[in-house]
Amino acid sequence: MDHPDHSRWLVEHVMPHEPLLRAWLQGRFGTQVEIDDIVQDAYARLLRARAQGTVVSPKAFLFRAARNIALNQVRHRSYTHPKELTENAVSSVLDPGESVPETVARAEDIQLLIRAVQSLPERCRQVFTLRKIYGLSQKEIAARLGISENTVEVHGAIGVRKCADYFQRHGDTSPRQP
Repeated sequence: MDHPDHSRWLVEHVMPHEPLLRAWLQGRFGTQVEIDDIVQDAYARLLRARAQGTVVSPKAFLFRAARNIALNQVRHRSYTHPKELTENAVSSVLDPGESVPETVARAEDIQLLIRAVQSLPERCRQVFTLRKIYGLSQKEIAARLGISENTVEVHGAIGVRKCADYFQRHGDTSPRQP
């Protein structure tokens, strides 16, 4: 994995998020986890997923992987040191505003969105991701991809339409209960 493209991609698209990731982990988990180990493991997971071509948003993937690794550390510690970790400590890593069904529904929605975006043709997926995930303007996307702004607009519209179609075919269209 020491290929120059991997290193450049890691430096450009992942490393800028490390300080924010470390701060988030510290704020969310404190001393319950080994932050250095989590960051290293999250990088390893991200690079494996990228090699398989399954990374849509490196930042989102990195944060999700780090969160899952941290939760595993917390769970493991609760098994090996049950007196050290109380029920309140574990519940503090969960979003207090969401119930379990809401959390599960949100996770399912995110997975559906990921599958919808992955189903897009390559150029459409690039434009959609840069626009909707990274929030770049049409002009910025056009410059980055070397295409016209009109082409960006067309691919963006196609991406939104195809994702909506995907949701209709594969998603639960019933309204969510509050």
